[in-house]
Amino acid sequence: MSGGALYQESLRALRRLGLPEVSERDVLAALEAAQPGPLSLFYEAGAEAGLPREALMARGAGLFLSFSAGNLADDLIDGECTYHDPPIRVGPCVQFILQNLAFATLCGAQAQLPGPVLEEAVRTLAVAAGPQALEVRASDWTAPLFRQVAEGIAGQQWAAYLRVLWAGTVLEPRAAAAGRALGVAAHVAEDIRTRDVRFTSMPGADRHAVVAWARAAAQALRRLDLRCLDAALRRIEPMLPEGES
Repeated sequence: MSGGALYQESLRALRRLGLPEVSERDVLAALEAAQPGPLSLFYEAGAEAGLPREALMARGAGLFLSFSAGNLADDLIDGECTYHDPPIRVGPCVQFILQNLAFATLCGAQAQLPGPVLEEAVRTLAVAAGPQALEVRASDWTAPLFRQVAEGIAGQQWAAYLRVLWAGTVLEPRAAAAGRALGVAAHVAEDIRTRDVRFTSMPGADRHAVVAWARAAAQALRRLDLRCLDAALRRIEPMLPEGES
């Protein structure tokens, strides 16, 4: 229900734009493809930080719109955008709408975000996207390359998300460390679960090194003792067993 409330807030933000019907349908398809994604975690993290509901709704919805833009970009890169026809013509337009709507939502008065915080977070998201260029060109994967990509597209991305979500709260000082650890641990666990070529094509020693790195990140999250991370850790930790190869 908590994640659903943020999804509905995202839909309200979309409908307030008054887009042509076909354009709104295209954006809605991208939002549906991105859910549930991080919706519940956004809500639980904001609630644990003590955010007023108005700010939680605006920040959570804005972040989900940003996440949806990134998810669409990934699907276009991987040839998995099955919800737009034709993807190469419709997808970039939808991504542009989502990115700008996310920024407008996070800049709004309801989000209660200081300008410098938003500037820092958006800059971090831009930097986080950089290693994607390494990923799409990679033919041989090693532990150092895997870590460089994961620290960007997952670790820095989540650091930016939590920086926005926890700005002005008692949890703000933990945002960078928690976000990076969460992003890294979740990224490795998901690659193991899906047998992604990034992970499976590495030599055994490199895979062991990456899993050990991810386990250390998960342990760091445990030490933060945050309720909002419990559900994520319950999914992540079983995928990172000792001796994983």
